[in-house]
Amino acid sequence: MGQTLALIHTSPTLTTVFGALCAQEMPEVAVFHMVDESLIKDTVRCGSLQKVTIRRLMGMIESAQMAGANAVMVTCSSLGEGVKVAQKLIEIPVIRVDEAMAEMAVKMGSKIGVLATLETTLEPTSALLREKAAKVGRRVELIECLCDEAFDAVLTGDTQTHDRIVAAALVEEMRDADVIVLAQASMARVLLAIPEGALRSPVLASPGIAVKRTRQILEALQGAAV
Repeated sequence: MGQTLALIHTSPTLTTVFGALCAQEMPEVAVFHMVDESLIKDTVRCGSLQKVTIRRLMGMIESAQMAGANAVMVTCSSLGEGVKVAQKLIEIPVIRVDEAMAEMAVKMGSKIGVLATLETTLEPTSALLREKAAKVGRRVELIECLCDEAFDAVLTGDTQTHDRIVAAALVEEMRDADVIVLAQASMARVLLAIPEGALRSPVLASPGIAVKRTRQILEALQGAAV
């Protein structure tokens, strides 16, 4: 019997991004998407992830499990603390979209740039990087950059302005970083518009890295079931 992966998003635009990556990396796995924009809107309005939002996220994950998912990936970094709760309580693997990226980043350098367009994403991403660094006994310095004007642009549908602001921050604000992480999956497309050689440091985006990690998790599950 084939495996099934559920993807939980807070933006409908990410269904295409992750759908394409999953089709490329694990075409044999059935994928279905669940989208609830109110999860991120409530988090932004409150300024942090609330307990009620975590409970609602848990309900979506449980629904995905009951629908036959062998694993669930939550693609919104702002919900990271909620994913940590789910990982302790849900029987199937619950994958945090930025976890594999953070593990990779702390191995690549001690000075890590963190770029975000939302404060509610910047803080949990930075906390995750510090947690992963401490786990492997590394000391890291974080260079944080919040491009909130870029998020405002997206709200008005102006993706070009969003991409321009993020690209400029990557080039100008992160010059001293050993490695840069993009805190939101939606920022990954910006890399396609930056000229080759413009960036002095490697940049990590979560979507591709998370999908590769998910494939490994599903393969391990399948192997254990044999």
